[in-house]
Amino acid sequence: MTIGRHLPGNDRLAAVGGAAGIQSTGKGTLSEQAHVAGESNLLPDPLNPRDPCNPGGPFVPGDTWHTPPWSRWTYQHISEMRLTAQIWRGPGPAYPLLESPRPLGDIVVKFDDGARSVDDYLARSFTDGFLVLHRGRIVFERYLNGFRPHKQHLLMSTTKSFIGILVGILVDKGLLDLQKLVTHYLPELEVTAYKGATVQHLLDMASGVVYDDDYDPFWKDSVLSQPRGPRTMWELALSLKEAERPHGALFKYKSMDTDVVGFILQRVSGMYLADLISQELWVPMGAEQDAYITVDKSGFGLAEGGLCVTLRDLGRFALLVLDQGARGRHQIIPPAWIDELWKGRGAPLESALRRGTIRSYHNFWWIDRDNRALWTSGWGGQISYVEPDAEFAAVKLSHWPGDNGEQYQFDLRTAVLAIRSAVSGS
Repeated sequence: MTIGRHLPGNDRLAAVGGAAGIQSTGKGTLSEQAHVAGESNLLPDPLNPRDPCNPGGPFVPGDTWHTPPWSRWTYQHISEMRLTAQIWRGPGPAYPLLESPRPLGDIVVKFDDGARSVDDYLARSFTDGFLVLHRGRIVFERYLNGFRPHKQHLLMSTTKSFIGILVGILVDKGLLDLQKLVTHYLPELEVTAYKGATVQHLLDMASGVVYDDDYDPFWKDSVLSQPRGPRTMWELALSLKEAERPHGALFKYKSMDTDVVGFILQRVSGMYLADLISQELWVPMGAEQDAYITVDKSGFGLAEGGLCVTLRDLGRFALLVLDQGARGRHQIIPPAWIDELWKGRGAPLESALRRGTIRSYHNFWWIDRDNRALWTSGWGGQISYVEPDAEFAAVKLSHWPGDNGEQYQFDLRTAVLAIRSAVSGS
């Protein structure tokens, strides 16, 4: 068995549709997930949507690119699908990740539907990459589905946790006060339902604004193509006029809250998000590769879910949080901000969300109080787990199918905690 970094050979499946694409019939799962009204019925091969030998081939559907069957390819090729901005890693050396490989793929884990090895779990759970760190060293690393160490992968809502860390850095610099109103920094939003909300309300997903994530232009080209619809995320924010409850009364997940925080970060720093992430995180953290972030037509980086990074650089970020924000003698993230995360003083969660050990959401992080751990979570299985007392971190990049996501979440937690127990002896 191979231990440590696992780079399979040509694991690409045989093409099912040929170079010319596949014909949508109006029936079956593929057509239901891929066909968009008004687009050609001819669809690309989901396993190879961009064929260099067929430059005139059909396009990946613009409204469903983030869902199966396209996500197994698109999550690794976002720069070919969307406008993006570079996040420079800087001229210095990468922070070294030493390796002490362990045969963790052989560990047998008891899941709800039976026992299987970690390697089997990874193969079954639509994994693109999986990395485990213990005491600052890589102890396990896997790449599947054609993913490679130098390639960036979409993080979806794990991006939000990066934004939360940026907020803490700017608070420490005196540029931001979380108790001030959103409209103190963005007075243009006085005409919206964000009036009266504080910055902290948004960090805890506790604004009372009515918003439907399914409408988000980040996901659907058809929204931005509407003649009278919003052309940018800023125009979308200005259009939100309706509230459903007082600000701060209850947690309700709304990606737009993160984008509004992104606009605040840009306003107080005078920098685009890509440059701000580079300056405050990517360069001082010692990233190995440039990252990038999707942007709208105005150049605004999608704070809600547009960050794309390599597996190891996501691991470096998790390790930075694990180390109380310090990289050597350089304090990058204020320790007080990380300490604040553990307190988990967010708005009350709806009962349906209080399952397992996730008891609160605070500053764009999920708080696992029972294990004194932090989670990030992005659509499709983009996960980070940080547990300081065990000196343990794990990150997973995936392309989960759209259904049964809750079970995938539970299985992931089961696998991560079993691996944690194996490496830490607890």
